[in-house]
Amino acid sequence: MVYWTEITNEARTPCQELFSQSDLRAALAFMEKLRQKQRAGEGVCFVVMSSENPDSVGHAGAADPHPDYKWMKRRKQ
Repeated sequence: MVYWTEITNEARTPCQELFSQSDLRAALAFMEKLRQKQRAGEGVCFVVMSSENPDSVGHAGAADPHPDYKWMKRRKQ
């Protein structure tokens, strides 16, 4: 997914474009077009790409550890 912000008359509008997981080339080319607009002085900013790993083994984000998790630093034993 590519995200960017368009600025028109001081109003900022968040935008997005979805790409196939297997088409990184198209996503990068699209981002380069947005950055060319930005360099030309057009109202484009915050051009970023984000992806999710479909093979992730855990939930995304941060949380407190499970109550039975007993981690300690190796040198503090």
